[in-house]
Amino acid sequence: MQRAPSGWEEYKKLVNEIFQMIPDKEMYRDAALERCRVCSVVGNSGNLINSHYGPMIDDGDFVLRINRGPTKGFEQDVGSKTTHRIIYPASAVDMDNSTHMVFFAFKTADLKWLAHMFTSHNVERGKMPVKSGIKANVNLVMVVSPSFMKYVHHQWLQKHGRYPSTGFMTLIMALHICDKVRVYGFGADRQGYWHHYFEKILPKQKTGHHGGNFENAILKELHQRKKVELYV
Repeated sequence: MQRAPSGWEEYKKLVNEIFQMIPDKEMYRDAALERCRVCSVVGNSGNLINSHYGPMIDDGDFVLRINRGPTKGFEQDVGSKTTHRIIYPASAVDMDNSTHMVFFAFKTADLKWLAHMFTSHNVERGKMPVKSGIKANVNLVMVVSPSFMKYVHHQWLQKHGRYPSTGFMTLIMALHICDKVRVYGFGADRQGYWHHYFEKILPKQKTGHHGGNFENAILKELHQRKKVELYV
């Protein structure tokens, strides 16, 4: 965003436009000794197949699902409840009226997409195909601050990879808003290849621009320190 040709002024203009459209309010500041908010963070790894984790996932107060991960037809393994859907433009899907749309903006064009998603549907075409409109409750849209994304990349990942994966940022976000975090559907196979529970991907797909191995090591350390519960 900082290197965009239009620079800081366009960024500020887009932010102002977005927060005229969606609620600008603090959320999840209700931490208290008597509260124990349990969150299920559900990734899309093929290791969810035949896991039978569905009921345990749905038992969470919040169920955070990442990108396109579906529930229909996979309820036994991934559950059916979704309170928060984490997306960016290329991974956007329709969602019901009770689901929070949690938006990650990696570049200025992503903010432009969001600014027009519920109004003109006039979406710029980039390298990745994106929808010109989705079904979502505009009153439940949440935009994650780019400063938080930078914090995750610098402090948690020590700049491994070009930028964090949406899955890892969702995990760190959950640590900030939940009292107990349960993690499902994360991880690659021993060769470092990734596949999803809902589709067949060529077996030579690796982690791309993300520091997948480093992210996985941090997740395992969090599990060992009992900061999260990791289910594989």
